[in-house]
Amino acid sequence: MSQARLGLYAEYGALMFIQAAGMSAWLVPLGPVLDAHGLASIKPFAFATSALACFVSPLFFGAMADRHASPVKVLRGLSLATAVAMALATTAIQGQCRVGLILALIQVYALCTAPTWGIASTIVFARLQDARQEFGPIRAMGTLGWMAGCLLISALNADTSTLAGYSGSVIWLVVAVFTFFLPAMEPPPAAHVSWHERLGLDALQLLKNRQHRVMFTTAALMNLAIAAFYPYAPAHLRELGFQHTTAWTSLGQVTEVVAMFTLGWLLLRWPLKWIVAAGLGFGVLRFVFSACNTRGWLLLGVTLHGASFVLVLIVAQIYLEKNVEIAWRARAQALFSLMTSGVGNLLGYLGSGWWFHVCTPRLATNWPLFWGGLAATVGVVLLYFLARYQAPAVTAALNRPAAPGS
Repeated sequence: MSQARLGLYAEYGALMFIQAAGMSAWLVPLGPVLDAHGLASIKPFAFATSALACFVSPLFFGAMADRHASPVKVLRGLSLATAVAMALATTAIQGQCRVGLILALIQVYALCTAPTWGIASTIVFARLQDARQEFGPIRAMGTLGWMAGCLLISALNADTSTLAGYSGSVIWLVVAVFTFFLPAMEPPPAAHVSWHERLGLDALQLLKNRQHRVMFTTAALMNLAIAAFYPYAPAHLRELGFQHTTAWTSLGQVTEVVAMFTLGWLLLRWPLKWIVAAGLGFGVLRFVFSACNTRGWLLLGVTLHGASFVLVLIVAQIYLEKNVEIAWRARAQALFSLMTSGVGNLLGYLGSGWWFHVCTPRLATNWPLFWGGLAATVGVVLLYFLARYQAPAVTAALNRPAAPGS
């Protein structure tokens, strides 16, 4: 491998590392921080802001990155805005401001950060020669960054402190600065587009293709259960006597890193259908283990989070990169964000909040029932995917995003 390619991998790996660290420094401790500041009642709504943002923000900025501006410049502006919004939201929580103002600022943060991962993925994919072989190790750096963000927060003893939010804000400033060192990427020549296209709504045409539709739907449904992880896994860990829950939840990234580095090998040897099915199977097991309600089984369930995440959601991203035309790829990744972080997370955050309330009738949570219900949800998703997904006979047929699906 040439030094130029190694330098490329290092550069984009660093981008994903820093960006993921900024994300985890906010998302993972957010629940405990809200609990510590007397805001536990708004926790489902605070997490749902990211889902609401994904209904608008990724499509709009994805279309911008496809048609109007360099994806690198779009990422730079969004990273700077994310840093400012995170600092303001953290200050509002610390100052015990009105609940409406706190939620509004968290929503602004969500609108800024929602498109960033999809745009960063587009930037990386554009420079890869073989996404199946090359994306896994680069994306693994994002996983390591996520772990680093979690460990940093626990090292600062900020698991329940607003210092977590301020730390995340600084990290996002570093992301903005880092984009100045990325190679320039210019969009196609400007052309007249309708407001429908300017808002990225034409990306919905991708759902006309059956295989795209099944993959998008599976990923979204998987996120119904995943959305319960960060709001409620730390609470369960604390109940079982664990301290520094932000660091303990990073165990999920251990199997995520392993899965990332084996992904190229798997994609060359296994049919995509069975890789995704294996990921969904791991999803069922992780919630079954958590439902056992003991320290060891809960940690095992947390650890399986990463393998399940990679084999379903990251494989779905690679599927889109390989089977959607170049001119549509930023919008395809944006639509993926809408379906997973938008539809999936919104229903997941609100649904898991309701389910948690059902499972906590007298201030004592029935954890076996709570996690068992999520295991059953993923089991249904697995059955849906096995029944509906059929590997295309000709890959080129998937390259027509507007073609009618069955």
